[in-house]
Amino acid sequence: MVTKALIVSLEAKPGKEQEVADLLRATRPLVDDEPQTVAWFALCTGTSEFAIVDAFPDEAGRTAHLAGAVAAALGKRAGDLLAWPPTIEPVDVVSAKLPDGPSD
Repeated sequence: MVTKALIVSLEAKPGKEQEVADLLRATRPLVDDEPQTVAWFALCTGTSEFAIVDAFPDEAGRTAHLAGAVAAALGKRAGDLLAWPPTIEPVDVVSAKLPDGPSD
């Protein structure tokens, strides 16, 4: 069961859209190594807009993810790729249907 989630909004700098998409794809294996990240989606929501939505069983899982390798990888490249810092919105999960396994 999941009770906590994050919605992260990202805006690519002009001409950096493909690099942001590539970075999000490259971070997938890092998420696979996070047992408390039970669902993770990297989305393209517009021409230069991206989002990450991820879910966790509890606050400890969410906190661990925010301090983990994905956040570090995004932080390293944010200044080069993003128009402004990511917007990170912690949310509570009201209801969820989770996939049975990895999906690309």
